[in-house]
Amino acid sequence: MNRIASRRLLGVALAGVSFLTVAAASAGEVSVWVWDPNFNGAAMREAAARYTPTHPDVTINIDDSASQDDIRAKLQTQLLAGSTEGLPDIVLIQDDVAQKYLQSFPGAFEPLSDAIDMSAFAQYKVAAATLDGKSYSLPFDSGVTGLFYRSDILEEAGFTGEDLQNITWDRLIEIGTEIKAKTGKPLLDLDLADSGLIRMMMQSAGAWYFTEDGSLSIVDNAPLRKALETYASFYQADLVKPVSGWAEYTGAFTSGEVAMVPVGVWITGTIKANADQSGLWGVAPIPRLDVEGSVNASNQGGSSWYVLASSDNKEEAIDFLKTVWGGDVDFYQKILIEQGAVGSLLAAREGEAYQATDPFFGGAPVWQNFSQWLSEIPSVDYGTFTAEVDSAVQAQLPTIIEGGDLDAALQAIQDQAQQQMQ
Repeated sequence: MNRIASRRLLGVALAGVSFLTVAAASAGEVSVWVWDPNFNGAAMREAAARYTPTHPDVTINIDDSASQDDIRAKLQTQLLAGSTEGLPDIVLIQDDVAQKYLQSFPGAFEPLSDAIDMSAFAQYKVAAATLDGKSYSLPFDSGVTGLFYRSDILEEAGFTGEDLQNITWDRLIEIGTEIKAKTGKPLLDLDLADSGLIRMMMQSAGAWYFTEDGSLSIVDNAPLRKALETYASFYQADLVKPVSGWAEYTGAFTSGEVAMVPVGVWITGTIKANADQSGLWGVAPIPRLDVEGSVNASNQGGSSWYVLASSDNKEEAIDFLKTVWGGDVDFYQKILIEQGAVGSLLAAREGEAYQATDPFFGGAPVWQNFSQWLSEIPSVDYGTFTAEVDSAVQAQLPTIIEGGDLDAALQAIQDQAQQQMQ
């Protein structure tokens, strides 16, 4: 790990020193750190409830009281200090930062591919936690994306959901132009401080900000260039409602101000919270870039479970993950229904909940569709500096959407990212 990366991790870590209050688990007690008690925490509690009745000698202690940032700070504080005191047995880590942990702290996490069959999971999730031929995570929730749309707005403009099947982003711009002309509604809302749509487009083409050896891939990155061009085209065609922050972002599509939102499946709960809109929504596959190799499937977000190598209960922790998270298909049906969690275990797609239709989305088998798209997502290497490159991309977006020189913008992204990575 270079000096700047070390200082960056240390700065975040020191902020979490006061949170180091969780004692190490004793024998037979598997401790888990997880954020979001209503989603990740609830799913882990259900998993524990399924495991402990047949393993009475094991107790699963779940701490879901901290935020994701606090958990990162606690974990980094200990790992930077080289101390294992207070670390949990299992911790949840977001996929796009996983390689930063694995590469910055070699030996800190237990490889799981020796004990768990990784071919049973969506391979793009496995790839995110694979280093030097070993996989270190039990893949959890997918960020598989979809194009959520208001079917009533679409129909008012003379289109149906069939018109959104397996299309390119360029075609979506054409459709959006007609929607705006006939309904007055912008196609979608975008926040210039969030480059998630650009990353979504890149991954659909199996590309990221880096090459396989970790080197920056910006200036000559064809999918990135096309993604930025497409992003700018939305603005230049006057199809965007500009927003700032999460509340404005979600408010625009849940209130019907815009026609569509391309986003991860985890947004489903937010959309369905508006019960009066039942039957007015549909979900289509994400559009693809008009570049070689791009598909109508991508990812945004998602996290996975890791076992700390310092754990005194590694055997129990791994068996717990393998038994429930790695093999209990019925478990995945329950967390889909109750938490809206689309897991990464491929066999779960055959379960009853995944086959069910949803009247909110016009009676479509939305979970079956999402699980099919999940299996088609290209694998990419998120590298260790995704956040730094994201920042560089966001700095150039105002210039790009105004029609600025794209070559100059790509070079500026490259230069800023390179400086932050040194």
